[in-house]
Amino acid sequence: MKIKRLIIGALVALTGSCLFAKPKTNARAELGPPDMDAIAAASVDENSQYYYPKLYKAFMSNDTTMTATDFQYFYYGTLFQEDYDPYREAPNQALFQELIPIYAKSKRTRADRGKMLDYALQVLDDNPVDLRQLTNRIYVYEQNGKYDLAKIWQYKLNHLLLVIAASGTGVDPDNAFIVVYPQHEYDFLNLSKLTAASQRFEPPYFDYIEVKADDKHEPKGYYFNISELLHQYFEKHPSEMTDPTEE
Repeated sequence: MKIKRLIIGALVALTGSCLFAKPKTNARAELGPPDMDAIAAASVDENSQYYYPKLYKAFMSNDTTMTATDFQYFYYGTLFQEDYDPYREAPNQALFQELIPIYAKSKRTRADRGKMLDYALQVLDDNPVDLRQLTNRIYVYEQNGKYDLAKIWQYKLNHLLLVIAASGTGVDPDNAFIVVYPQHEYDFLNLSKLTAASQRFEPPYFDYIEVKADDKHEPKGYYFNISELLHQYFEKHPSEMTDPTEE
């Protein structure tokens, strides 16, 4: 399947050395669809090795000690944190507005990159699994010649992508990919070198994104399961609407 090949290929191409490349095959073998009940329990259990604050501390440090399972529990553990809100606005919208023309540039100055990194760090401090700002962080490190830091954070981004890729195939609702933020649907596809063409919601809790496919034998689109995402949202905003996961 194209999207799987692209993700696994990216792990090889972008990580390079044995230190970074070795986890890719083992990680794919040990991961699969997340056990949400187990993750929910472990993420708030101070005695668990997957206690969210422990994983958060490891993720935010400049090293590559986390295992594939650590990344899975960290990514989906996001859903069960008190401050989780899948539709919350990113911080510092004033700086974001300044960055819009900078993002559109084909060439960026060091000052431009400084603003990009400053904003990326602010967003990641608020939401550490923001795939877009992780990508921007890596870009700035690479452009500024900080290749060791770029490799470390590429490793983290690759493993978050692998967690999503391992959650399903995306070809039908029963095998939908599982994400913790709606924007990750687009970011995941874009980082897999696929371009979204249209999107629709399919009850009770699926997003379907049609893609521009060059190969007629490849899927025309991919399904994303946002059941737990919606459930957690409506738990915190009960007046918004009926939770479709309970219908």
